[in-house]
Amino acid sequence: MQHNLFTTMRSLNLAEGCKGTQVYAAPPPPPQPGNNPPSGVGDKFLQHLQDHLRVNSIRSKSSRTYPQSNVVVSPDSLLPFGLPLTDLLEPRIDPSLKFADLVDMMAQLYRRIDSCSQSERSGAYLEQCAIFRGLSDPKLFRRSLRSSRQHAVDVHAKVVLSSWLRFERREDELIGTTSMDCCGRNLECPKATLVSGYDPDSVYDPCLCSGASMNDDDVRECSTSEEALLDYDMSFCIGDEEVRCVRYKIASLSRPFKAMLYGGFNEMKRGTINFTHNGISVEGMRAAEIFSRTNRLVNFPPHVVLELLKLANRFCCDELKSACDDHLAHLVGTLEEAMLLIEYGLEESAYLLVAACLQVFLRELPSSMHNPNVIKIFCSVEGRERLASLGHASFKLYFFLSQIAMEDDMKSNTTVMILERLVECAVENWEKQLACHQLGVVMLERKEYKDAQRWFNTAVEAGHLYSLVGVARSKFKRDHRFSAYKIINSLISDSIATGWMHQERSLYCSGKEKLLDLDTATELDPTLTFPYKFRAVALVEENQFGAAISELNKILGFKASPDCLEMRAWISIGKEDYEGALKDIRALLTLEPNFMMFNGKIHADHMVELLRPLAQQRSQADCWMQLFDHWSTVDDIGSLAVVHDMLANDPGNSLLRFRQSLLLLRLNCQKAAMRCLRLARNHSKLKHERLVYEGWILYDTGHREEALAKAEESISTQRSFEAFFLKAYALADSTLDPKSAEYVIQLLEEALRCPSDALRKGQALNNLGSVYVDCEKLDLAGDCYTNALNIKHTRAHQGLARVYHLKNQRKAAYDEMTKLIEKAQNNASAYEKRSEYCDREMAQSDLSLATQLDPLRTYPYRYRAAVLMDDHKENEAIEELSRAISFKPDLQLLHLRAAFYDSMGEGASAIKDCEAALCIDPGHTDTLELYHKAREANATDQK
Repeated sequence: MQHNLFTTMRSLNLAEGCKGTQVYAAPPPPPQPGNNPPSGVGDKFLQHLQDHLRVNSIRSKSSRTYPQSNVVVSPDSLLPFGLPLTDLLEPRIDPSLKFADLVDMMAQLYRRIDSCSQSERSGAYLEQCAIFRGLSDPKLFRRSLRSSRQHAVDVHAKVVLSSWLRFERREDELIGTTSMDCCGRNLECPKATLVSGYDPDSVYDPCLCSGASMNDDDVRECSTSEEALLDYDMSFCIGDEEVRCVRYKIASLSRPFKAMLYGGFNEMKRGTINFTHNGISVEGMRAAEIFSRTNRLVNFPPHVVLELLKLANRFCCDELKSACDDHLAHLVGTLEEAMLLIEYGLEESAYLLVAACLQVFLRELPSSMHNPNVIKIFCSVEGRERLASLGHASFKLYFFLSQIAMEDDMKSNTTVMILERLVECAVENWEKQLACHQLGVVMLERKEYKDAQRWFNTAVEAGHLYSLVGVARSKFKRDHRFSAYKIINSLISDSIATGWMHQERSLYCSGKEKLLDLDTATELDPTLTFPYKFRAVALVEENQFGAAISELNKILGFKASPDCLEMRAWISIGKEDYEGALKDIRALLTLEPNFMMFNGKIHADHMVELLRPLAQQRSQADCWMQLFDHWSTVDDIGSLAVVHDMLANDPGNSLLRFRQSLLLLRLNCQKAAMRCLRLARNHSKLKHERLVYEGWILYDTGHREEALAKAEESISTQRSFEAFFLKAYALADSTLDPKSAEYVIQLLEEALRCPSDALRKGQALNNLGSVYVDCEKLDLAGDCYTNALNIKHTRAHQGLARVYHLKNQRKAAYDEMTKLIEKAQNNASAYEKRSEYCDREMAQSDLSLATQLDPLRTYPYRYRAAVLMDDHKENEAIEELSRAISFKPDLQLLHLRAAFYDSMGEGASAIKDCEAALCIDPGHTDTLELYHKAREANATDQK
C-alpha cells in the first residue's frame, strides 16, 4: 500500500453550472409582453462600464425577451471611443522566429536532423518546433514536438516534452481528469518518462501503467524465524536500541562503509558501533539493514525512505541512493506532494525525485503558474541554479514555460523572469535568437522601449533578421522615426523582400508611399491583416463605410481573424448596421471568449448586451432555422454567430458546442475548435457523448488509434450517429483497400440509421458518396449526393459534379459547380473545382477568381505553373510557385517547384526544395524519390 505524506488530498468539485442538460431544438416560452427594453442604450452602456459584476447576466435567459424596439440610437452612444483612426493602428510583432528565406532555413534544418547523432536529434526537432510555431498549421508544430519527445534520451527531456504534448491538448480543462492521468502510450505516460534511455520505437507502444509486474510491495520482509538463520555478527547502536546487521552486507553498500568495517578503523574490531549521531533513526537503520540483504525497498513509509536517502548521500551508497530516488519519484502524484518533496530532492541531489516533482508542476500548468512556490522555483535566479545543479534547468523547460506565460499575460513580471531564465539557458544560436526576440517583444508590450531595443539588437546579433523590426519599432516609439525608416529600408534593400518588411516600413512613411508599401505587403503576403485594416480605416476616415467593409471582407473570406472581425463590427456600428456588428462580435467571441474591443477598453460581451435590443429577436426554434440556412449557404461566420446566440440561452448544450467546433475547424481555427470540443465534453451528461467528444479531441491532435478506441467504446455503450460517424471518419483518413472501404460504408450507413439532424446527416451522406466514388460505385454515389442536396447540404453539389465528370458528362459537372457557386457565400473552392470541368481559358478565369477569394488555396498556383511549363515558360512557372511559397511553404508547392528545377537542370535548387518539403513531411514518397534522384544527378555533375 502506498503511503501518503499528507492528510488532505486535492478533491475535484464539479461545478453545477457545467452540468447542462442535452437540449434539442425546442423553442423557449414566448416573451412576456410586459418586458420592455431599457429607456436609453447610451445610459445602459455607461451602466455596464461602471458595473463589471453584471458580466454573468449577459447569458441569462431573461435577456432574450426584448421585444423589437423602434428606439432611435445614436452611434456615438455605442462608440464612446469614436471610430478607429489610422494613426492608432500598428501591427503586433510576432514573438516567433521569422525568416526572410524560410525555405532555405527548413532545408538546412532537414539536413541537420538527417545527419545528427541520436543524442542531438531531440534538440534538432525542438528547433523545428520553434520554426513551425510561427506557421499557421498547428499540426506541424505538434508533429515536431512528438518527434522531439520520441528521440529524447534523458529523463528531464522526456518529462518536459511529454508534459508539453499533454498541455497542447489542454486536458487540464477536462472535468474529471487529473494531471497524472495517463493517455495509454509511452509517449506521454508519466511513469514512462522517468525511465532514462534512447528508445524511439517504443514511444507509441501501450504503456505499462496497468500492468501486473512485480513491485516492491510484493517483496516480503524476513520473518523472525528467518532472521534467526542469518549470520548477524555486529550491531549499530542508536540511542538505547541496537540494530543487528551482517557486517559484509553493510560493507557492500559503499566504499566508506567497507573502509569503516574492514579498513583498520576502530569499528572493525567492535561488535557494536555507536551510530547515534549520524542522523538516522532506529527505523531507518533497520530499513538500511534490510536493503543491504535484499537490494529492495519494501513497504517502508516515505519518511523512512527519505532517511535512507540522506544516509546514502552521507556514506556514498550509490545503489541505495538510486533505489530511494526511484522509489520516492514514483510516490509523487499531487502538487502538494511535489512542493514538499522537491525540497528534499534538491537538498539530497535526487535527480529522479526532482524530475517527478517537475513533472507534476508541468502537468498542472497553467494553474501551477499562479502558485508562488512554483514561481519561485522556476523564475528566481537561485531556483534556476538549484535546478541546474541537477540537470533540470534547460532551454526546453523555459521554452515551454515561456509559451504559457506569454499566452497568460504578456506584460507580467512572471513572464519577464521566465524569459530572463530562458536567455540564461540559451546556448545554440537559434536559442539565443528566440529567447532575446521574445524578451524584446515583451518589453515592447510593457512600453520599456530601451530594454526592448537592447534585446532585439541582441537577437539580431545572433542572426535573427526579423528582430530588426523590433529594433525599428522601439526607436519609433522613442520618436526616432527616420532612424526606424532607415533600418527597415536597408533591410529591404539587402534581403529578399517579404510582406512583413514592407508592412513595417509603411509605419514610418506617409501618403502614397505608405499606401504603396501596404499594397506591396498584401501582394507579397496576402495573409497579413494589418494592410486590410489600415485601408479600411482610411476609407472610414473618408466616410466610405461600404468600401471599408468590402476591404475587410477580402481577408475575412479566407481567414477568420479576430482583429478583422472586431474592425468590421466597429465600422458596422458606425454605419448603423447593428445586425452585422452583432453577428461579427458573436463570431469574435467564439474565437476568443475574453476579447477586449476598442483597443482593449471594453469586453466584447458588453457590446453584445448593448446591441442585442437593436437587432431582430429570435426564439431558439428560429435560431435553428437560421443556422440551417447559414450552414446551407456556406456562411460559416454567420453560423458561428447563430450558435453563439443559441448558447446564450442554453450554455450547457453540448450539441451546440460540438457544432461550434465543426464550424471552427472548417475555418481553420483549431485552437478555438479544441476549446469548444472540451466544453462539449464537459457539459455532456451522457457517457457515450463524452466518449465521442474525447475521440474527436484525440483525433484532431494526431491520436488516431486512441480516437478509434473511444468511438468503439461509445458504440458499445450506445449506438449513436456521432460514434459511427467518428469511427468512419477516422478509418477513412488513410488509403482504403476495398475491404476497408466496405467497412466504412457500413459504418456510415449505420450512422444514417441513428437519430440526428439534417445538418449532420447531410455531411454523412456526402462522405458516403465520396467513399462510393472511390469504390467506383457511381450510381450509389450520385444517390447519396442527391439525397444530401434534398436536405440542403449545399457542398454535395461538388460531389455530384465529380460523379458527372467520371461519367464523362462534363457539361453537367460544370453546371453542378455553377449551382454551388451561386448558393455558397464562401465559394473559392467551388471556382477551383469548376475549373476542372471546362477548357483552359475558362479554367484560368475560375482559378484567378479562386486565388483572389482565397490566396491560401494552392491548386490554382500549381495549375498555372504547369500551364506555363507546358508553354516552355520555365522562369514564369517558377515565379508563380515562388509567389505562393513565400507566404505558404506548402509541401505540394515545394515538391512541384523542385520537379521543375530538376527538369531545368538546376540540381542545387531542386535539392533545396526537396529538403524543405521533407522538413514538412519526411515520409513523402514522391519527394524522397525526387530528392535521391536530384542528389545522384548533382553528384554525377560535380564529378
